[in-house]
Amino acid sequence: MSVLLHNLSREREMENVHLAVEEEDIYSGYNDYNPTFDSEELENDVGFQQAVRTSHGRRPPMTAKFPGTAIGARPLATAFGARIPLASSMGRPMTGAVQDGAARPMTAVRAAGYTSSLTRGSTFDPLGQSKGPAPPLEGKNEDTPEEKIKILEKKVNDLIEESCMAQSIGALQLALEKAKEAGRKERALVRQREQSGNAEHINLDLTYSVLLNLANQYANNEMYPEALNSYQVIVKNKMFSNAGRLKVNMANIYVKQKSYPKAIKFYRMALDQISNAHKELRIKIMQDIGVVFVRMGQYSDAITSFEHIMSESPNIKTGFNLILCYYAIGDRERMKKAFQKLISVPLGIDDEDKYIPSNDDNDSNMVIEAIKNDKLHQMERNLKVLAEKYIMTAAKLIAPAIETSFATGFDWCVDIVKSSQYIELANDLEINKAITYLRQKDFNQAVETLKTFEKKDSRVKSAAATNLSFLYFLEKDYDQADRYADLAMTADRYNPAALINKGNTVFVKQDYEKAAEFYKEALRNDSSCTEALYNLGLTYKKLNRLDEALDCFLKLHAILRNSAQVMYQLANLYELLEDPQQAIEWLIQVLSVTHTDPQALAKLGELYDSEGDKSQAFQYYYESFRYYPSNIDVIEWLGAYYIETQFCEKAIQFFERATLIQPTQVKWQLMVASCYRRSGNYQKALETYKDIHRKFPENVECLRFLVRLCTDMGLNEVQEYATKLKKVEKMKEIREQRVKSGRESNSRGRREGSAAGVSSSVSSPKKAAIMETDVKAGERMKDSAHSSSTKGERLSAKMRSLPGSNEPYEASSPKEIDASYVDPLGPQMERPKTGAKRRVEDDDFADEELGDDLLPE
Repeated sequence: MSVLLHNLSREREMENVHLAVEEEDIYSGYNDYNPTFDSEELENDVGFQQAVRTSHGRRPPMTAKFPGTAIGARPLATAFGARIPLASSMGRPMTGAVQDGAARPMTAVRAAGYTSSLTRGSTFDPLGQSKGPAPPLEGKNEDTPEEKIKILEKKVNDLIEESCMAQSIGALQLALEKAKEAGRKERALVRQREQSGNAEHINLDLTYSVLLNLANQYANNEMYPEALNSYQVIVKNKMFSNAGRLKVNMANIYVKQKSYPKAIKFYRMALDQISNAHKELRIKIMQDIGVVFVRMGQYSDAITSFEHIMSESPNIKTGFNLILCYYAIGDRERMKKAFQKLISVPLGIDDEDKYIPSNDDNDSNMVIEAIKNDKLHQMERNLKVLAEKYIMTAAKLIAPAIETSFATGFDWCVDIVKSSQYIELANDLEINKAITYLRQKDFNQAVETLKTFEKKDSRVKSAAATNLSFLYFLEKDYDQADRYADLAMTADRYNPAALINKGNTVFVKQDYEKAAEFYKEALRNDSSCTEALYNLGLTYKKLNRLDEALDCFLKLHAILRNSAQVMYQLANLYELLEDPQQAIEWLIQVLSVTHTDPQALAKLGELYDSEGDKSQAFQYYYESFRYYPSNIDVIEWLGAYYIETQFCEKAIQFFERATLIQPTQVKWQLMVASCYRRSGNYQKALETYKDIHRKFPENVECLRFLVRLCTDMGLNEVQEYATKLKKVEKMKEIREQRVKSGRESNSRGRREGSAAGVSSSVSSPKKAAIMETDVKAGERMKDSAHSSSTKGERLSAKMRSLPGSNEPYEASSPKEIDASYVDPLGPQMERPKTGAKRRVEDDDFADEELGDDLLPE
């Protein structure tokens, strides 16, 4: 019965409870007044009073899974599994009960988006996206003065950045234009601030940046007066802090203008404005002061600056400069002390052993492999190389000056270096000592010095043996050159210079296949060895493997783009391959590099002549004659060209020059007389023939022309010359008969003594070897003469045809006169190409290894 009453009470209470209606406004109902919470009516509230008087109000609150009170919202399960919500015994409204159609929130202060209606079908939307997009932001008003100033400041900064970027890529003019524009914009910005009444807010950093960038760009464009004015504006403005340092920049400009006193003044002004806290900067400025004093020739003042630097913060460059100053004033003792200070300067770099990996720790090996070639290690290597360069240069400079002889001075430097951290430079100094002997033409001392390295370590031993091999090769002592080349290869098989020297010694023995193998091995060890590639091309050329030689020289041309030697070899190869047009193109490229090479000009004229282009051939031959007027081949071609074109008067000067070059050759003087005769100057021709007769009284051709000229001119000397002509002809016949009879007797003797000759050759092998050598030499001369006889035959044919039979004063047939124009020396062998040689100069001995000299063709 009690349960039934309780249920009825619960039903009446639930009639006043309604589910909260889901509305768009989740915060509705905050201002609604609920009379349940009226504290004035609590005394009349029977349920409240009952809870206060009994233990009903002292029970612990129950956790509510649903919004509501602790006692009225949690459902209880019955034995049948039904969940029946329990209400307050006196009908107290639940939390969240609907009052006037609105659901009451759980509390007055809560997080946005969390509502009591979550379990009643509402969705979780903390950002309120269901309400649509947010209204657009209000746009900035760019018409306000503040916005205009900000936009202008941004433009100025952008222009400064663009100017710096243009200067970094080398566009100096564009960088200057951007800097000027930035200056104009910055001045407009200052005026705008003043107009808006914000003059006290001027951006001084921006003004400083604009002026400094403009001054730098003026200096980069070598507009030094404008740069100095811009720097002066910054320096004089007291509002810029630390602006006095820019006097260093002004001093640098004065150095470029060679205004050294002003440069010293500004360097010292900058030094006064820099505190001792900036020690490194002060040291650099003092070093600049010392260098300027050196340029002014004031070595004592420079020494003062350098000595102060070496006492405060010693460095390699300053130590080297100090040695130079002591050398300039000739102070031996102070040179020695400065050299000792130089080699004791700490470099502050790690030992190379640090980068050697260990076999145990893999992690350490990975780290070492990563830092082996990083930027820091590269910087350390560069610093060490620079220090070694300065020490070597200083030692070579002061060695002849600190002692009575350079050898003693070198020995002192070597002893000092051996006791320092640069002990490996001692051997290099010894090699430089040998090179100094070479420059003094003391080859014996150089060889003796280099021989002392035969028992040293492999690297130094290989270098010394390479130099010795090169020296003996220059002296044509090929056996010794071969011996030391082998020694150098044994000490270091991967030394390309040693392999080249070995190939050179084999080359001169005409074992071209073996020489090519050594050159190839040198290229395998060092693919950038241009000397080995050049010599390999020459070797293929000797083996008549012209395509492979061409490939070598084309590769070499890709490396040495402006090498006249390589281009000349390419032209010569194309000529041998019977491609004259390509040969001409390469020779033109040679002339673009060496404009005055007479050999290349003459060769180009020869190629044009073979192609039938006489005008171009004449142009290049004449240019060759202009730069080298002693080339007989060029002179002969030019003389023949003028005779062929009927300008005999112009041909005379060329044949007269040939007479001066070869005064014992009668053919040039006969050509001069012939030119006078062909031009109609018979009196001059007669005088020339008489002069020739006085020098060569037995010349038959000269006497024949004298007889003919005197007869036609009616001179009394005709009988005298006729008598001489008969006498000379008779003597000539007798001489020819003697020669003929001698040849017949010799041939008879050879036939009779053929058997004895065989036994003699067996018993005398040395004599047989000499004879065989002579035969081979004759065959080589014959082959060379045959390969170069084309041009000589063509010119000789022209010369023989000059005194034609249709001339009025011809005394004999053309066949009889031909003999007078045959060159008694025979066809000339091909001359060495100037483009394929390299002179041995002092610079050749400046390197550690001297075996890289190109082998002359």
